[in-house]
Amino acid sequence: MVRFLFSAGAIALLVVACNSNEKPTATGGGAQALNADSLARNIEVLASDSFLGRKPFTEGETKTVAFLTAKYAAAGLEPGNNGSYIQEVPMVSITTMAGPEMKVSSPNGDFSLKGLEDYVIWTDRTEARQTLEASDLVFAGYGVVAPEYNWNDYAGLDVKGKVVLVRVNDPGFHSRDASLFKGDTMTYYGRWTYKFEEAGRQGARGCLIIHDVAGASYPFTVVQNNWNGTRLRLDNRGKQEALCEVIGWVSTPAAKRLLEAAGKDTSLLATSDKKGFRGESLGLKLSAGIDVSTEYRKSTNVIGKITGSKKPDEVIIYTAHWDHLGVGKPDETGDSIYNGALDNASGTAGLLEIARAFKSADTPPERTIVFLAVTAEEQGLWGSAYYAQNPVFPVSRTLADINMDGLTWFGKTKDIIVIGRGQNELEDYLRQAAEKAGRTIAFEAKPQAGFYYRSDHFNFAKVGVPAIFTASGKDVIGGKPGEGLAAEETYNEKHYHRPSDEYSPASWKLDGAIADLALFYEMGKMLDSAAKFPAWKTGSEFKAIRDKQ
Repeated sequence: MVRFLFSAGAIALLVVACNSNEKPTATGGGAQALNADSLARNIEVLASDSFLGRKPFTEGETKTVAFLTAKYAAAGLEPGNNGSYIQEVPMVSITTMAGPEMKVSSPNGDFSLKGLEDYVIWTDRTEARQTLEASDLVFAGYGVVAPEYNWNDYAGLDVKGKVVLVRVNDPGFHSRDASLFKGDTMTYYGRWTYKFEEAGRQGARGCLIIHDVAGASYPFTVVQNNWNGTRLRLDNRGKQEALCEVIGWVSTPAAKRLLEAAGKDTSLLATSDKKGFRGESLGLKLSAGIDVSTEYRKSTNVIGKITGSKKPDEVIIYTAHWDHLGVGKPDETGDSIYNGALDNASGTAGLLEIARAFKSADTPPERTIVFLAVTAEEQGLWGSAYYAQNPVFPVSRTLADINMDGLTWFGKTKDIIVIGRGQNELEDYLRQAAEKAGRTIAFEAKPQAGFYYRSDHFNFAKVGVPAIFTASGKDVIGGKPGEGLAAEETYNEKHYHRPSDEYSPASWKLDGAIADLALFYEMGKMLDSAAKFPAWKTGSEFKAIRDKQ
């Protein structure tokens, strides 16, 4: 690969110079300003080899941030963070080296589980050594405390200083009982990240999730990819965090072996599908250790804004993550640059298009519109997590987050897919915008996979801000039946998180992306003039947070 190296300042000057010579891309303001050629140019730059896959803490980040700040300035956006386009995101890189075995002591004899084969463990703590030392093992069902569902797996259970063994997903999924939680639609409580967080809040020393393919929506090999690796987290030094010392997964066969050693079988798991379940000690003790090394660094969110003319303290946020995977293992062609054209140069370029559309509108917005390009989504949604925990604009005065992560690349579609059906009223705003454009909304085909919890909007939801996330429609206008689904499956199989995720002018049809961006722009206009803030719907696990605000 040819590498073109520029300084951040040179890139900024280059972008501004190019902008000053650009030909108009549209004849009107507002939604009419959205333009496929402009979108394509920005995708092509962001996904070029010279940006080196846009990985945080690399030259690719320096170039990306310089490009975005220059574009924001050229578009006439105000700096969004107290006079700066930059919000620093302090993070820590945690590298773990777990021991090769986990020792299990039981009344029926001692044995060991094999690291990688039977379990995968790591830690979010930064001390040099984390251990389980003959720690009691407690079965805690799904490890869920959900007041809105009248569910508490930890009720009457003492887990302080112990290890909890929990199931993945929700009671409704495994029991096939639609009356429990949201049936086979995963809630936040079904996500593995939540289970670790809740175990920490309960004072547990460790948390192990029992893997099963259906409940997790991926095989144990995906979990194994995390064995003795490096993870990023926010640098929360000086803040109180309730974190387990050891977290991770055990395979289904390993879980069965643990249950058998406790004199149980898998029927114990099924008891956690019923209301009134009570956890219990398994009479086993676990011992394992993890060596830890850390490195502290800072990455960057990029924030621009258009200050509202009438209600400047009320905010609508558009988000997209600028980062990708950088330079890594070469593919079969020898290409080692993970360009991330669709994921997520497309969404980042879409952010620039919507900013241009708002800026060119005949009437300025009444509320402040914020354009937030976040870092480290691929590493754990950390850029958006940092903003949500350290908001520039109060979350209580933030109406909504509209998140873009992968735009439509295969042409216009009749539909657009909502991820996370029934969460909040932004779904209704999108439906209204779609109907006005002669389109429809549809819903994700696999709600049990929990995709609503896997992109940056999720961190806004966690602090109570209604947030929406969509995927490309499948009903291609003028296309063959199944064409949209086939395009998505091909991308996931051949290009997702691979060096081949590159922009192709010959095969990409960005009129579909522009049509979707027009819906997002229309949603923003509707929110801008709305008489009241959008709300979470009854049954959402985030409703209570907003209600308190």
